[in-house]
This record gives sequence, C-alpha cells and structure tokens, in this order.
Amino acid sequence: MNLQGKAAVVTGAARGVGRATALALARGGCSVLINYNTSHAAAEETADEIAALGGRAITFQGSVADDNVCRGMMEKAANEFGRLDILVNNAGTTRFINFPDLDAVTDADWANIFATNLKGPFQCARAARPWLEANGDGVIVNVASVAGLTGAGSSIPYCASKAGVINLTLALARTLGPKIRVNAVAPGFIEGEWLRNGLGADYEAARQAKAAHALLGKVSTPEDIAAGILALIGADMVTGHTLVVDGGHTAGPRISHGIK
Repeated sequence: MNLQGKAAVVTGAARGVGRATALALARGGCSVLINYNTSHAAAEETADEIAALGGRAITFQGSVADDNVCRGMMEKAANEFGRLDILVNNAGTTRFINFPDLDAVTDADWANIFATNLKGPFQCARAARPWLEANGDGVIVNVASVAGLTGAGSSIPYCASKAGVINLTLALARTLGPKIRVNAVAPGFIEGEWLRNGLGADYEAARQAKAAHALLGKVSTPEDIAAGILALIGADMVTGHTLVVDGGHTAGPRISHGIK
C-alpha cells in the first residue's frame, strides 16, 4: 500500500508504539487520527510534531473499551479526512501481578484488561469496517504481544488477552477479506515508559537480560515495532498472520557451533 493520500486511525497513539506508528504513517503521507484516553498533552504534542512534518493529524479522546467511542472515532476520521484506509489497534492496558499470586488477580483486572486489550480491537474493527471496505484495500494491524504466545508477561490476564488478540486477528482476517487485510504484530520487551513504570527498579536488569538472550543482542524500541506495523501495512498479500518483533528473543538461544 502506498501511504500517500491515505488516512489512518491509531489507538493509544499519544506515547510509545502508537506515537511512533502515527509519526511513521505521517512521514509516508498519511493523515492520522491520534486516539488517547488520558494523555491529552502528549497526544497534542504528537499531533503538533506531525504538523511540523507537513502532515495532517487530529486527536480524539476516549477509551476503546467503550463502543460509542469506537464508532464516534471512526466517523470523525472519515468525516475529517474524507476516507479511512488503515486502523492500528494499539491501545492497551495491564496490571503487573506476580504470576504465583493467583489471589491477587481480581474480577476488575479481568474486566479492565479484556475490555481494552481484546474487546476494544474488535469494536474498533467493527466500527471502521464500512470505510475500510469502501476502497477495497483496507488494512487493520492489531498490536498483540509475545506474552500471548509464551504465556509470560506482566500478568496472567494480560497474557490471555493478547492470546485473544492473536486469535481475533485470524478470525477477522477470515471474516473481512478480501476487502480488508488483518494482521498483528507481537512485540517483546520494548524500551520506554510502559515497562519503566511497570517494572520500576527491576527495569534495567530485565532489559539487559532480555537483550542478552535475544539473537540480535538487543531489545526493541517503539520505532522498531512501528516498522513492523508499516511492513504489514505495505505487504499486500499478507493477511491473518502475526509478526513477532522481539530481536529473536523467543526464537533463541543462539547456536555457537554446528551439530556433529
């Protein structure tokens, strides 16, 4: 897909992977709606940076857990830009809970995490469908996680929600093709605010450990994940797949010598 003249919605786009993706789309000539829930100032900064690049961006506040927000967001993008070609379902949430402490997981954890991480992408896809179908080449990219493949991450509900996103991706690809392609990226450890806040004093040790066990010897940045998202947007014959972007961590360990 040539991004020039296209329009996109990126959820959770005020910071991190969402912000990096919005900027990358704008550099390619795409207009972008920047969705955020609580980070108003950061969302406006992202929009201002896109404007400084000569691009076009608008912001839209609201949680993807609310179906009315999802529908209003897609309508706003289509009305503002005159079209909608791309949806990046990036908005997500978690609570860091030690896995063995099963009693620490509450009903609210399940409800909040699944509402944002799994129900949200479905609701956004449903709301965006009419506009994405209009030109016959719409694209949805869901941001999953290696946690959905390995069962290791910030919490058990988070892992389960991201496994659901991977399954949802395949189900939507089968449902929405051929007019809409649906894929997912599954990031591993990402440098930045999300994990710094969640891991606290353990962040640096965890980062170094992940890098040491990755085949490429490093962890990802938000820009690395954005590059994977743009690769899937541009891959016109790829749908129903999940691209792992983790520097080869889940594929490891390295082989230092051949087998005799």
